[in-house]
Amino acid sequence: MDAQYAAAYPELYRRHWWWRVREEILLRNIRNILAAVPEARILDVGCGAALFFDALESFGHVEGVESDRAAVEGSGKWRSRIAIGNLDSAYQPAAPFDLILMLDVLEHIQATDQLLRRASEILTPGGRILVTVPAFKSLWTTHDDMNHHVTRYTAGELRSTLTGAGLRVIYTRYLFQSLVVPKLLVRATEMFAPRPPRVPTLAPAPIDRVLQAWCRTEYALAGWMPFGSSVLAVASHSTHPTTGPGREAE
Repeated sequence: MDAQYAAAYPELYRRHWWWRVREEILLRNIRNILAAVPEARILDVGCGAALFFDALESFGHVEGVESDRAAVEGSGKWRSRIAIGNLDSAYQPAAPFDLILMLDVLEHIQATDQLLRRASEILTPGGRILVTVPAFKSLWTTHDDMNHHVTRYTAGELRSTLTGAGLRVIYTRYLFQSLVVPKLLVRATEMFAPRPPRVPTLAPAPIDRVLQAWCRTEYALAGWMPFGSSVLAVASHSTHPTTGPGREAE
């Protein structure tokens, strides 16, 4: 992640409409996944400064893995729960996890197979892996450059990536459908008038509230649409039954 963006990220996460809605969507899915798992063990891969930990703590015990040492400097009380390094054989948790989160992680990695297979190894037999990634290479903008992305995914590509690593996909769905057209316009503008990446800014509070309300409604009503600016997937061990909430979409 660009240094300027990294510095602004904590404030954006706490106040920007996109991150607020995204967290609500994630929590809704996590509640469904962990409904029958009291005091779950959760691992957040690529957790940064543990900004999601306060919300996750209500489900049980939370830990994190982060490869960027500088990213965890603002983690405060959660610092002792974060392992610095990659999710590989060197990472040895005290016990397996009921839920492993990879939230906007895979798009930063060229070879995802080793990461996903290691996640499967430290997952409980009935555990789940929840993944989000940016959608569609056609929506690539300088924002992806600023984030050091290497790719964007369709739902089908994400399913293939997960099943190729030996996981079973339970469901996928696109998110933020209404952002597709604006991102296409930004991409077209950048093609004809290149500009350096810019850090996102906060909208005025009334506009922020309207955008949050719009995206909440969109998530409730438009989840069946076969497009969006992000993709969410939930997967399990390949031998575990594929029962769970949600629907597949491509």
